[in-house]
Amino acid sequence: MDKRKKFLSGLADRLVLTSPDRIARIAIDGVDGAGKTTFADELGSFIASKGRPVIRASVDGFHNPKVVRYRHGRHSPKGFFEDSYDYPALKQHLLDPLSPGGSRIYRRAIFDHVTDDIVPAIDLEASPSSILLIDGIFLHRPELLTYWDVSVFLRTDFAVSIARCASRDGSSPDPEAPSNRRYVEGQRLYLRTCQPEAKATLVIDYNDLSLPSLVI
Repeated sequence: MDKRKKFLSGLADRLVLTSPDRIARIAIDGVDGAGKTTFADELGSFIASKGRPVIRASVDGFHNPKVVRYRHGRHSPKGFFEDSYDYPALKQHLLDPLSPGGSRIYRRAIFDHVTDDIVPAIDLEASPSSILLIDGIFLHRPELLTYWDVSVFLRTDFAVSIARCASRDGSSPDPEAPSNRRYVEGQRLYLRTCQPEAKATLVIDYNDLSLPSLVI
């Protein structure tokens, strides 16, 4: 087993023990381009192989419509931080149903930001022993903190994360490029105001995809 898989397997060993008598809610946070989705997908596979059902979700399934996202202007860092996501809907359709005492009837997504339209309503029922593994940016905002049984922050330098974004979508690899200002400055605002590393259960250095390492 290579070092990355060994790390993920060891982390899964720890997480599979979280709240064994109910649904555990685990957040995978990090800046845009850190690699959260791939990390969560691989981690979820290891958790499932160790005996607990995994619910995979992303905050990207709970975007606001464009008219809300861009009400401060298409280039506004403040708008990116404050208006990207519909947190009441995230709570109503995913987090509250999977919380203690919840119905366990949940939706993985409600809105498609690409088509700027709602997605068909698909209600799912969670097993009582499931682990929710949700990835996304801004997951250590104050209104979300009480939901997480465990939260992970993937520490990634902007020079690294923006280069990963560039290889993914053809954008500029320069963090200071005008085209990246909305996203980089919006996330710097998040890092300053919410201090996710101070609030996360686990901080993982993720600058080297092949060799993640535990910081805290």
